[in-house]
Amino acid sequence: MKYQPVIGLEIHAALKTKTKMFCDSPNDPDEKRPNWNVCPICMGHPGTLPVINEEAVKKVILTGLALNCSIASDTFFERKNYFYPDLPKGYQISQYQKPLCEHGELEIKNGKKINITRIHLEEDAGRLQHMGSDPDASVGGGFSLVDYNRAGVPLMELVTEPDFTNGQDVRLFSEEYQLILKYIGASDADMEKGLMRVEVNISLTNADGSYGTKVEIKNLNSIAAAAASVDYEITRQKELIENGGEVVAETRGWDENKKQTFSQRSKEEAHDYRYFPEPDLPPLHFESKDIETIKTTLPELPAQRRERFKKLYGITDAQADHFTSARHLGDYYVHVASELDLAAKDFHIKKGLKGDEPIEPHVLERLHELSANYIVTEFPALFQAKGISINDLSGFKINPEDFAELMVLVFHKELSSTGAKAVLLEMAETGQDAEQIIKEKDLSQVSDSGALDSVVDAVILANPKPVEDYKKGKEASLKFLIGMAMRESKGKGNPQVLEELIKNKLNK
Repeated sequence: MKYQPVIGLEIHAALKTKTKMFCDSPNDPDEKRPNWNVCPICMGHPGTLPVINEEAVKKVILTGLALNCSIASDTFFERKNYFYPDLPKGYQISQYQKPLCEHGELEIKNGKKINITRIHLEEDAGRLQHMGSDPDASVGGGFSLVDYNRAGVPLMELVTEPDFTNGQDVRLFSEEYQLILKYIGASDADMEKGLMRVEVNISLTNADGSYGTKVEIKNLNSIAAAAASVDYEITRQKELIENGGEVVAETRGWDENKKQTFSQRSKEEAHDYRYFPEPDLPPLHFESKDIETIKTTLPELPAQRRERFKKLYGITDAQADHFTSARHLGDYYVHVASELDLAAKDFHIKKGLKGDEPIEPHVLERLHELSANYIVTEFPALFQAKGISINDLSGFKINPEDFAELMVLVFHKELSSTGAKAVLLEMAETGQDAEQIIKEKDLSQVSDSGALDSVVDAVILANPKPVEDYKKGKEASLKFLIGMAMRESKGKGNPQVLEELIKNKLNK
């Protein structure tokens, strides 16, 4: 490419703490009443003194450890001076010279490693609500309201190196980072609530390889929007340059309806924030044992979980990824997998087979795959029908033990896939076990060729055209005849047995 994209991210995440960064006002993103969770400290009243939230500091360090960062042994807070209506003090307490975490990296799912410049801790500003134009207003014609509930909330900012080349990289990194924050409990990272905010810095290299003019894209309310804005902006800047235009240093927004960026304001002058050490807060010092203590609380990370699921259960990359993203569903699957061995042995005992011998590994692996496939493909409809969230399975009536028993029955062809769906639906409604439902509704799959012989004869007699087509070599006609036989047997016929019977009869 003549013009190489140079893309870096800044991601802000509101930390999950009980109180704000420098006071004891509640940190509650769900509070709807404006200016409710405020106090003299977070409102910047004269004479008030901030106190550092220890839990917020620990969560930033934990995030840095999860991203392979170096943790500063000595650091301090600084004042970042600027005026804005939602910044009560007229300055923000932040970090500039010595961030808590530096020089990390995160490998994303396409194998690319993204280098992390820094992660620092600061306080959030409030929130402006811009009201519509008022035709009766004597001056102007519109106004803004300020809600300071968010002012002073502990905010963690991550800055990456310009290692991204396209929107897909941005999407994969943002999704993985969001997932890590949730796994370690640092932040709920809910973008709809504004708990995670992604900003993009993007330029194209000049013909001589030097960096071009940088454009910022802000106010991105989803990861999908961040990825789409990057791809659009690469194209916009490339076309602009090739047509003799010039990229302007500016802040741009994203129009979700038009799927394009738009200019918000120019950035002709750099702001002088006049950083200086915060005089009301002491510097922070960490011994190596302090960092090690925090490191012991680091849980299994998403990438580690994916690899464990694939290695332990032999499931696909897509299934392992699904069970990592939907963490509660993955925990459910782990419980199911732990029950499959016992469920398979119970089935053997009921069938008069040896139940005291271990289940062969290849059988267990196939049961793991079958169970994963059913959970991924069939459960979403059940959740939707019952109003159950994939992030909270409370109220879901199919317990893992019963589901494992159902999978063993499907594996041993005691139940057709159609019958299994009907049983699953009934299990979700009533909480009954599979065998009880199968017995009550007479759903057992018929695999006895003698019992299915008359079904096949009836289908062949009733469908002379597909029979002739099959004899002429049209394989699609065979699938049609199998489908008609399944209907004739009310979904109870074993499709493999039906296929064999139809072939034998038509080939004679």
